[in-house]
Amino acid sequence: MEEQARSGAAVPTVQWFPGHMAKTKRLIQGHLKLVDVVVELLDARVPLSSANPLIRELVGEKPRLVALNKSDLADEAQTKRWVAYFRSEGLSALPIDSLSGAGLKGLVQKAEALARAKTHKLVAKGAKPRAARAMVLGIPNVGKSSLINRLAGAAKAKVENRPGVTRDKQWIRIGKNLELLDMPGILWPKFEDPTAGLRLAFIGSVSDEVYDVEAVVKRLLEWFSERHPGRLMERYRLTAEETHDGAEALLEHIGKRRGCLLKGGALDAEKAQRLLLADLRGGRLGRVTFDDAPETATMMNRDDGE
Repeated sequence: MEEQARSGAAVPTVQWFPGHMAKTKRLIQGHLKLVDVVVELLDARVPLSSANPLIRELVGEKPRLVALNKSDLADEAQTKRWVAYFRSEGLSALPIDSLSGAGLKGLVQKAEALARAKTHKLVAKGAKPRAARAMVLGIPNVGKSSLINRLAGAAKAKVENRPGVTRDKQWIRIGKNLELLDMPGILWPKFEDPTAGLRLAFIGSVSDEVYDVEAVVKRLLEWFSERHPGRLMERYRLTAEETHDGAEALLEHIGKRRGCLLKGGALDAEKAQRLLLADLRGGRLGRVTFDDAPETATMMNRDDGE
């Protein structure tokens, strides 16, 4: 794997498939027949790692719209490449930000358009015209409830920045022409690629309580040291040399700069680790995308003049 090859060590194991996830899978299967289109919400920072293969399996041939949420936290050029990639795979895709509302008008329009074949078919058979019905699916903490609340203009779905908080299905009316079915977040039984689990841990889609935080933070520091050392320098007032001292020393540098110390001046490693993860997830380390878009998407952008 990419992460393993770079460091020479095994990627930290991140796994989480509690009982309610199996229940969620059955819930989704039982309600797919009620909707015309599925909106798959991905995190723009990890479009590949947050794409649950179970969702693709469950949805089958039903129209699917890919929405890259939290695009304000992701590398803009990489997001464009990912949108191009999904479109090359025959899927409608667009970047959105559920907090600011960016891209949501386009999302509603695309969802309505994808559902039109089904709703027109029903009318042709004598049924009364009705709003398009869409199911919103995605992994925990990808922003489903925030998206629905923004679209509805009120706190219709419970929101909490904690994986797996949305438990029960909810129908939310969006204007006259669209109804959304919010479903609990669903993770898959096992990460076939350990790098996917690692990157989901980076962004907080997997609870910090179920993996080795120290090992994950070490990988995160290695990634930033290689890709964006200047951001570490700017955020934590480090020297260029300090950013390449290795993950353990780098965490100590950061902890001391930010006052993460125990009595006697020793490093409070746990506090420094939490600080780093909070800075990343809050966008204070800049816009980052951990999953690189395929090269084919890069070529498509060039062909399109982007």
